[in-house]
Amino acid sequence: MTIEEFVRARYGLFIHFGLYSLLERGEWVMNREEIPREEYRLLADRFQPRQFDADALARLAVRSGMRYLVFTTMHHDGFRLYDSDLTDFCSTKTAARRDFTAEIIEACRRHGLKIGLYHSLNNWMDLPDAVDALESPLAYETFIGNTFERFRELLTRYQPVDILWYDGWWPYHAEGWRAVELDQMAKSIQPHILLNGRHGGQADFATPEQHLTAPNPWRPWEACITLNGSWGYNAGDHRWKQPQEVLAMLATCSTRKGNLLLNIGPRGDGSVPEPATIILEQTGEWLKLNGEAFEDTDYFTYSLREEGDCRNDWNHCGPLTARGNCLYWLVFRWPKDRLTLGGVQTRVSRVSLLDGNRPLEFLQTGTRLQILGIPDRPPSSLCTVIKIDCEEPPRLYQCGGIRRPSVPHPHYDPAESDIQD
Repeated sequence: MTIEEFVRARYGLFIHFGLYSLLERGEWVMNREEIPREEYRLLADRFQPRQFDADALARLAVRSGMRYLVFTTMHHDGFRLYDSDLTDFCSTKTAARRDFTAEIIEACRRHGLKIGLYHSLNNWMDLPDAVDALESPLAYETFIGNTFERFRELLTRYQPVDILWYDGWWPYHAEGWRAVELDQMAKSIQPHILLNGRHGGQADFATPEQHLTAPNPWRPWEACITLNGSWGYNAGDHRWKQPQEVLAMLATCSTRKGNLLLNIGPRGDGSVPEPATIILEQTGEWLKLNGEAFEDTDYFTYSLREEGDCRNDWNHCGPLTARGNCLYWLVFRWPKDRLTLGGVQTRVSRVSLLDGNRPLEFLQTGTRLQILGIPDRPPSSLCTVIKIDCEEPPRLYQCGGIRRPSVPHPHYDPAESDIQD
């Protein structure tokens, strides 16, 4: 996977799965509830997730319109979901007797998905642990050596893969994790692999968590977001994001040329919670008809303070994305009789419904674009997309005044804003 392919991928599936799934209280349960190592280890004797179906998960990702999948090979609890020569605390040597990482990789390859391997730097189970390493220079050397061996084994055993997803970087920054050496080792084993920066070092892409903020200055990025409020399965978490929310997040990522890595947490038996499947599949059906609005889009943003090089603006009916000379209006809030878009700085040549390519009558007067004869009810129950073909790359501009001043002026806020754009 090249970095260009990553930037165009737009949408991926994150899967948090492990022993913690049995306890149904999230992936940090060992830490949050101070479960003793000896007690936590016993979960491996119960871990036989017969409903874990890697092929079904890959097919779900494809049906959902996703291009890649990232799988937790080992979270902070130290339990490896793969065959390891470094420990008996792994899925092939305990009750499951399965290599879940191999199963996921093979399924992704069968279904044309790119594959990323999540692997935690931190490890609460093996000794010396990170606390020991902080307290003793000798323990630190052993701890770091063990960490390198884990990554070396993972990348040597499973290749090629597309992404190595570092996480769990407490308690060190780049120097403590020896991030430069770790990256060099990873690239020596798999030269093509993409790396995130959750070890404090350099990275091929950024990973904002639970927010959609693009790096400034821009570089490739991926927002990792939970479909409800939890990463690992939590039986008490019913705050599912609905399909419209997922589409709105994809729209934001598209305007900022980023990816959405959307997480699900299978149950301890390996099954996917039914609401997650329904939401992902409904979103995927919409993308089959309207996904063009998110495909290989331009960087298309706006600033609250000044216009600068920005070409986009906010709108009360829904957000806009752009590619080349095309503008895509995602109308989440459908009006009664007409759609009117103000601030259009470019001449429009055609307006149509993206789904079905049905032309729509329009009238452009200066910077005001009126779309006439729209149906009373929105054609899509989730979000109707209006495709607006322009004579040049589209540009929108409005401000806090009823017209654009002929003198220098703030875009919206004359001082630092409390609003996040």
